[in-house]
Order: sequence, then C-alpha cells, then structure tokens
Amino acid sequence: MAQGILLSEFDRPPEYWQDPSRGSLAWKTLFSADQTGSNSLVCGVAIMQAGDFFALHSHPQAEIYFGLEGEVDVYIDGTLHRLKSGSALFIPGGAVHGVPHADGPVKWFYTFAADSFDEIAYSFLPK
Repeated sequence: MAQGILLSEFDRPPEYWQDPSRGSLAWKTLFSADQTGSNSLVCGVAIMQAGDFFALHSHPQAEIYFGLEGEVDVYIDGTLHRLKSGSALFIPGGAVHGVPHADGPVKWFYTFAADSFDEIAYSFLPK
C-alpha cells in the first residue's frame, strides 16, 4: 500500500540543464519515483529570474503549468499564452513550447503523468 509523502519546495535543491542552450531556468523536483519513491505523477516548481529563458521543446507527455508568482509568456505551437499567478495552462503531449524570455521573477508548478522525471523525453529545437 502506498504511503503519503509530504515535501516542501524549500527543502528541495535547485536543478539546472547541463546544456545551457536548453535554458537558464531552475527547477525543484517535488515528486519523481527516482527521488521520492512516488509513482504516477512527476511534479515540481520551475523558477526563472529576469533574463532567463526556456528553449522551445516538446515531449510525448502532456504537461500542466500553474502560475505561482509573476507573469511570463509561454509559446505553445506558435500561440502566445500569458501565464500568471493563479492561472493554469494545459500543454498537449507533443506540442512545441517554451518561454523565450522572463521579464522578471516568475515561478510555476508543473506536472506530468509519468512515474519519474527521467521518463520525460525532451526534444529541444535547434536554435
């Protein structure tokens, strides 16, 4: 039988892409089977500062962003969406999406229907 797990974003270490062309944002993984022994969902908090970007990419899994702090433009298949605190954004599986530029600090919660973050097969578009 599965057990409940309580985590705090403030206790999780920030993570970054090894390849800077993928983006300058940070994220904190909250739930991922490889780190927390959970299953069925991967989620965390993405964090951007002024000037940061998240390169255009896709992955087979659908994703949801939920704005926590600040505002930022998110492109999904060429359409601009303004993510802000309290708004939820559905990103279909396979959709090309990204954040070209953060004007100020922004934070959002993200989630995927997967067991582990390493199951998310990111495909970044060439610059």
